Amino acid sequence: MPVSILDWSLYFAVFLAPAAALAYLCGCFNGAVVVSKYILRDDVRNHGSGNAGLTNFYRTFGGVLTLVVILCDVLKMIVAVKLVALLLGESVVARYWAGLFCLLGHMFPCMFRFKGGKGILSGGTLAIMINWKIAVVVWGGFLILTALTKYVSLGSLWAGASFPFISWYCYPRFPLAVILAFVTGGLVVWQHRANIQRLLHGNENKFSFHRKAAAQSVPDAAPQTPDASTERESDGENVTPENGGDAT
Repeated sequence: MPVSILDWSLYFAVFLAPAAALAYLCGCFNGAVVVSKYILRDDVRNHGSGNAGLTNFYRTFGGVLTLVVILCDVLKMIVAVKLVALLLGESVVARYWAGLFCLLGHMFPCMFRFKGGKGILSGGTLAIMINWKIAVVVWGGFLILTALTKYVSLGSLWAGASFPFISWYCYPRFPLAVILAFVTGGLVVWQHRANIQRLLHGNENKFSFHRKAAAQSVPDAAPQTPDASTERESDGENVTPENGGDAT
């Protein structure tokens, strides 16, 4: 490991920065956008909450292609962690580094106008790849809260908030890993700030396996009309594409 400022600068330029770029580009491969825009020819961001995540995709389109979106979100994190390991070696810090930048790519993809998802499925994959104890706490709380309340966003907030603290418990001797965990968890919680407001006001959407009215798959879908927007407000969403209405 580098010991001087010059060594750290060289290490960052030669290893850390390329690793971050690779992980970010992996994260930019947004399954919800790719499947909806290039397979269904109907961008998911033109529907529902406008969020390019798994929940909005399922609510809008449903079907077998939802599994493709899930697979994309899982695989891109696996690929990102493995690629970074080739540059930085197999270490705890390397996995957190890869995870942070992969999630940044998922949330703010440069090729999709920086409008992505909220990182729950990819983040959950990262938790599994880092440590089984972290995965149990993050996934266990997510599943229990979601099952009991039907609020995916509440489970997602638990996942984001608990991730840094359980990481701190598991790796107290790796301060850089803990710092990266707090940044990662903080990003996930920040992405759910609109969900927090709706939870506080009691108008957050509950998850159901029965989809609402499916969107028609038409090429180059036009922006939603005022009538469609009004319909969403009466259904309890009252959201814009910028603040998002989903948890993934």
